Amino acid sequence: MAVFTERIMKIQGREYILRSAREEDAPQLIAYLKQTTAESPYLLREPEEVTLTQEREKSFIRAKEEDERELMLLCFEGDRHVGNCSVMAVSGLMRQVHRCEVAIALYKEYCGRGIGKKMLQTALETAKQMGYEQAELEVVSSNQAAIRLYEKLGFKQYGVLPHNMKYRDGSYADCIWMMKELRQV
Repeated sequence: MAVFTERIMKIQGREYILRSAREEDAPQLIAYLKQTTAESPYLLREPEEVTLTQEREKSFIRAKEEDERELMLLCFEGDRHVGNCSVMAVSGLMRQVHRCEVAIALYKEYCGRGIGKKMLQTALETAKQMGYEQAELEVVSSNQAAIRLYEKLGFKQYGVLPHNMKYRDGSYADCIWMMKELRQV
């Protein structure tokens, strides 16, 4: 993972710490996945699908640490984990090595405070430094707050993936594919 040393950011008078994930974060990350999937209809998993063991999560973090083109950025308020933002290669193939995917999720109580924006800005800056030329993401079409944020950060909508997710009640959600150029045009 791209080594991201600790950075302190101030938002609305509060101090937050951004840093790369560490193996000792595994228990918090598993709890985070379980809670955020229960809080939001916009994430891919249902809470009971989070079945990671601490050892598997530690192994995942180690793999990310060893990959220079990956970033798992965590945000904390004091010792309290607030959320994650990731940069991942779309593919290792030469014709796609210029593309990365970004993903972000915060605990619901921290949404709307500007934290996600700062985390994404940091992740996109780091992605550019890692040599990526474009960042991509998928977002549920009804998640208007996220879409507005992505558009403010320069992402553009390029397509709709119909019925991308199916909920327990049988309803579907479309997802929008968005992309942001990272290279100077």
